[in-house]
Order: sequence, then C-alpha cells, then structure tokens
Amino acid sequence: MSHVIWPKDQERLRKSFQDSAPFNHLVIDDFLDSQLASEVSSEFPEFSSPIWYSYENQIEDKRAMNSWDRFQKNTYRLFAYLNSPECLRELERITGIPELHPDVGLNGGGLHAHKRGGKLNVHLDYSIHPKLELERRLNLIIYLSPRWDASWGGGLQLWSHDAENEAPGRCEKTVDNVFNRAVLFDTTQNSWHGLPDPLQCPEGVVRQSLAIYYLTDPRAEASRRGKALFAPHMDQKNNPEVMELIRRRSGIESANEVYRKK
Repeated sequence: MSHVIWPKDQERLRKSFQDSAPFNHLVIDDFLDSQLASEVSSEFPEFSSPIWYSYENQIEDKRAMNSWDRFQKNTYRLFAYLNSPECLRELERITGIPELHPDVGLNGGGLHAHKRGGKLNVHLDYSIHPKLELERRLNLIIYLSPRWDASWGGGLQLWSHDAENEAPGRCEKTVDNVFNRAVLFDTTQNSWHGLPDPLQCPEGVVRQSLAIYYLTDPRAEASRRGKALFAPHMDQKNNPEVMELIRRRSGIESANEVYRKK
C-alpha cells in the first residue's frame, strides 16, 4: 500500500509553497491513501486513555502522545514512512529546502487530540532541537477526525507577524479541519499559528491530528529558541498569571512544569 498520494505537479506545488502568505505553506487534500487514513484515525487512543500527556492550562488544552511502542501497526508504519529518505526527498523537492533530517524521536510531534473546549494559543514552534541541536524547518500536520463540522472550529490559524511588538499580528488564514488534509509550513518565518478559539464540537467528539517535524543543520541566522513561544489571547494580555505561564512554558528547564501525565 502506498502511504502518501504525492501530487505530480511538484513545480506548481513549490511555487505555491514559496508564494503563500503569511509564511510559506501548503494545504494538500487527500494526502494519505484513503484506507490508511481511516485505519490510522481508528487507531487513535481513547481520549480518556492514561497513555496521553495532558496539557490543561490557560494557553493550551490538549493531549499528546509520541511513544513509538504505544503506536498501533498502521500508525507506526506511517510514522516510519514520514521519517524515511523517500519522504524527505519528496519534501525537499516540494519546498526547495535541501538536506532535510527526520526527527525520529518525534519531539513535540506524534498524535494530538483536543476535546470540546480544547485550544492552543497562537505560538511559534521551538527553533533548535533540544537533543539533536538541529534547526526545525518544517511542520507537517495531518487532520484525522473522520467526523467534523466546520462550525465547531478546529481549523489551524496562520497569523502574520507584528515586527514592532515581536508578536502575532492578525489571523490571515484558517485551514479548516477536513479529514485527510495535510498542512505543511515553514516554521522559521515568524510562523505564528494555533487554535486559539475553544472548540465547539459536541461532547464525545475529538479533534484528531498527527504532527511531525523536519530539521536541517542550523543556519547562521537561525533563532536559538529552544521551546515554543506562546502569545496571550486578546482577553489574556493583562493577566499576570497567564504571562507567567507563558514565561515558564518557553523555558527549557521550566516547560515540563506546565503539563502532566494523564
């Protein structure tokens, strides 16, 4: 079985990637083989499972899991392919970014789940991998919720950069949460993104997604940011508790304080 249905017109894709705003990105529908997408979706752990890491605070409400030994068969095979030389070469051709490296440890990646009320404040991904000391360059997200209504929210928001305040500017694009849709974006261009509005899905419905990152040797101009940098929501800007939480979440030594094992 093929894993990914790569579009054939890669020159068009590369131009679309490089010409997009507010930062380089692509949206590809029907990204995975349809049978594989359904199988991986069905292999997501129950939201109540103890194997998730749980983030439940004022800037992020989600669950995450990146343990290879916990992945079921099809999920394991998909992550193996997404880390393979074949997949990396396809991504290099599409993005024009040479010499990509995989992150087989899935640092910050893996399976992600949000229930009703779940959210993820707008943020910048970390820049330098904490163990490999490589620069994070690409983020690939695959939506895997088989049942979803756009009115529930859950679309990834892409924001412009406010250079004067070193903060997110405004939401320029929302990529709706459509089953088997992939979002690929460059993480190095002040690439503010997130799910800042609490999900309105019914109880028992979960937003499911898969995330994986790709790295290169650090460029001379690379940011040295070692953890994600979050921004407060509009109604949180004068909240000292939230600002302290953001400070701790962005610190390499203190970030683990803000999540817990479920």
